Amino acid sequence: MNKVILMGRLTRDPEVRYSQGASQTAVARFSVAVDRKFKREGEPDADFFNCTCFGKQAEFVERYLHKGTKIVLSGRVQNDNYTNKDGQMVYSVRIMVDEIEFAESKNASGGNGDGGYNNGGYGDRNSAPAASGAGDGFMNIPDGIDEELPFN
Repeated sequence: MNKVILMGRLTRDPEVRYSQGASQTAVARFSVAVDRKFKREGEPDADFFNCTCFGKQAEFVERYLHKGTKIVLSGRVQNDNYTNKDGQMVYSVRIMVDEIEFAESKNASGGNGDGGYNNGGYGDRNSAPAASGAGDGFMNIPDGIDEELPFN
């Protein structure tokens, strides 16, 4: 089984190109920085993964993702080995993305004006108005409503 799940931030704006031919297919390439859980002195705080996706996923990436966007993705690891100009073999891997989702709301990411992003079509979870006095984003439940709740 070859399955990987990553959560991190884009290190740069995605590079999107379209294939040539009768049916053009979008190809998006981007890099994701994933924080390490355990950090040792003198070692990097994050790992960087090169990612690629195609078709509708690539069009989604082109439209909604930019440098700094926090995402969760799943996919598979694929060898991306090549021989350099000196004849030496260079070994690397690339993540071939199958699924991609936002890992935070537009408000949490600073609202970088990304042209109508609305949490992947599901609405911004942090945009609901809070009841008076609730500055933490949670709504206060009125007294006496316990009898109406189905899960007492």
